[in-house]
Amino acid sequence: MDWLLLAVPALVIGAVAGYGISFFVYSTNTKNRILQNETEARLQLEAARSEQKEIILNAKDEALRLRNEAEGQIREIRASIAKQEERLQRKEENLDRKLEGLERRERQVQTRERQTEQIQREAEQLRLTQHTELERISALSQDDARTIILKRVEEEARDESARRIREIEKAARDEADKLARKVIGLAIQRCASEYVAEVTVSTVALPSEELKGRIIGREGRNIRAFEQFTGVDIIVDDTPEAVTLSCHDPVRREVARVALIKLLKDGRIHPTRIEEVVSKTQQEIEQIMREEGERVAYEANVQGLHPDLIKLLGRLKYRTRYGQNVLQHSLECALLAAHMAAELGANISVAKTAALLHDIGKAVDHEVQGPHALIGADIARRLGRSPAIVHAIAAHHNDEEPQTVEAFLVQAVDAISGGRPGARRETLDLYIKRLEALETVATSFTGVQRAFAIQAGREVRVMVQPDSIDDLGSIHLARDVAKKIEESLQYPGQIKVTVIRETRAVDYAR
Repeated sequence: MDWLLLAVPALVIGAVAGYGISFFVYSTNTKNRILQNETEARLQLEAARSEQKEIILNAKDEALRLRNEAEGQIREIRASIAKQEERLQRKEENLDRKLEGLERRERQVQTRERQTEQIQREAEQLRLTQHTELERISALSQDDARTIILKRVEEEARDESARRIREIEKAARDEADKLARKVIGLAIQRCASEYVAEVTVSTVALPSEELKGRIIGREGRNIRAFEQFTGVDIIVDDTPEAVTLSCHDPVRREVARVALIKLLKDGRIHPTRIEEVVSKTQQEIEQIMREEGERVAYEANVQGLHPDLIKLLGRLKYRTRYGQNVLQHSLECALLAAHMAAELGANISVAKTAALLHDIGKAVDHEVQGPHALIGADIARRLGRSPAIVHAIAAHHNDEEPQTVEAFLVQAVDAISGGRPGARRETLDLYIKRLEALETVATSFTGVQRAFAIQAGREVRVMVQPDSIDDLGSIHLARDVAKKIEESLQYPGQIKVTVIRETRAVDYAR
């Protein structure tokens, strides 16, 4: 029993000790698991935060990209709206000018109608007076007197009108120095044609169709960069192996054309290269314009021009009007003006300088609003040209009333250079219609047998029936045909009207 009493406490102690050890081990494992769980929770939390930051950054990048795209679209829409507004403004100005011209013509027509009515009333009063006096003096019946008077008046009127025409022509030849200025002014008023449109596109040939994709670039970045650096629109359509450059500024269009050709030869087409090539091409074109301006001034023998005028003259190398190069047109006008001024005893230096600079406003008329004659006159005034030269430039399209011989000369040489055959292009359809209109006007008169437009529309020959129109009637018919052509047709230069009356006698010897 003693051993039993000793064993019981030992067992109790052992059980307590085992329980304590087990509790300690369990507590330690529990703490370790808690620490491990906390560590994993922290790691997951950090991973979640990192993922959250990445999502936020991606969302900001996407929002920035969408904003840039929206701003780009807004800029393109605004640019398109600005172009449309500019076109509408130009159309409104053209319509205003045409409306003013129509109102002016309407007032002139009304004035002429009133004068015609007054002349008719005076003629009727004179006719009644003559009838009364003739009846009193001749003691003839009214019918007999009317027959005699009408026959005599008709003969005298025809003779007087033919004689008057010959006298006017002879006086014009005898007083050529006095009447030359008025004749030139009236001729220019008839021949001046309104500015309608210029060539605004250039076509660049491509070695292969694949180059269109390289010009456009990935997502259109190359074509956008090219249009941004040059200010020219590139039109890539279905035209095989060609693209079109469109711009109202001829210098920009030329820079774009040369730059695109260089890029195609080089083969490296990307925004950085495009900017570099366009910049170099602009410098080259500027140098070419200066050289061309100096060449034209030297050939025209016009000295002392301001460097800015030389540069603006060079810009006209890339400007055309109805296919005629404006720079060569200006040089031709200067040479003609010098010869005409020498013949008339006018100031040669003023005439040829004004003629050379008369279209200088066209170099900047895409940038400055208003008629190119007034723009050019303002430029010449600011760059030190004399008042006589400034006035001649401003008056060459009657934006100012010509007051000097040199101003009329500039008008004349402008019409001569633009109106000479071959100077300006004309489509075949318009050419044929113009010739048909000439022949139609000529054949609309009584007694005309046939009419032929010859010399590229510079002359119309009218064949008349000899038994219907006599020699004096031919003179009247030529004058009437010319007058109707002036009133109903638009044409450059002048048109010669020749009336041919031919009588043939035929017999046979048997």
